[in-house]
Amino acid sequence: MTKREKIENIKSSKWINYSGAVDIIKELNDLKTYPKSTRMPNILLVGDSNNGKTALIEKFLSINPASFDNTQEEIICPVVAVQAPPEPDERRFYNSILEKLLAPYKISEKLDARQNRVKHLLEKLSVKILIIDEIHHVLAGPPIKQRKFLNVLKFLSNELKISLVCAGTRDAFNAIHTDPQLSNRFTPRVLKRWTFDKEYKRLLISFESKLPFKESSHLIETGFAQKILAVSEGLIGEISTVIKLMAIFAVENDYKKMTPDMIEKIKYISPSDRKKIIYKL
Repeated sequence: MTKREKIENIKSSKWINYSGAVDIIKELNDLKTYPKSTRMPNILLVGDSNNGKTALIEKFLSINPASFDNTQEEIICPVVAVQAPPEPDERRFYNSILEKLLAPYKISEKLDARQNRVKHLLEKLSVKILIIDEIHHVLAGPPIKQRKFLNVLKFLSNELKISLVCAGTRDAFNAIHTDPQLSNRFTPRVLKRWTFDKEYKRLLISFESKLPFKESSHLIETGFAQKILAVSEGLIGEISTVIKLMAIFAVENDYKKMTPDMIEKIKYISPSDRKKIIYKL
């Protein structure tokens, strides 16, 4: 590979399997085959920003794509994922679903009609799971809007007998718990920050195996591994960024592998330091 090809390979997004993600994806897959009932199981996926929630959702979507049922001559879409609007707004939420399903809509369309169309489409496509990312956005609105938005989620789950998967930061707990009836239906799954253990070392091995170096960088050596963990503050997205920046630096400077001193050379700024810089402005 040329330098350019190696750098493009490093920058490309790659899924890294780790036990926590594998367990959650298995649990999500189980929801697809759950028999319809009046109280469907739901999952609340919680984690700090840049700690793998969205990547996990994208991976789950990639293994559950829409397909064409030749027998029924219909499109089957088992999983639909949307992002919660910046504030709790029913109309914008329905619009997000319609846009995701490539269904046109008129701005003048009444809310009830839009709701019925969304319900009909999700039913027609045999949707089993509706994923709402960034659910903590619910807290951006006044209490009355929060209640209305959460009532929409309950309505869709109850009417269609589908499972909901809501994902967000730790504020997601507060968002869902503003409705006690809804919060009791969700099982929380927390993506914790990484610590220096065997699972973390396995993660580093997986990252290194995806890089275009013939010579091992030995990322799992204690000093190197601890250094990466410290600057990334235990966030998987930041761990990935640090490793990618070091790999690109190594390729650009004709090194055969990554070394611990490269962490200072790549001018990486940790999440906490970024906040300090912003606060000083």
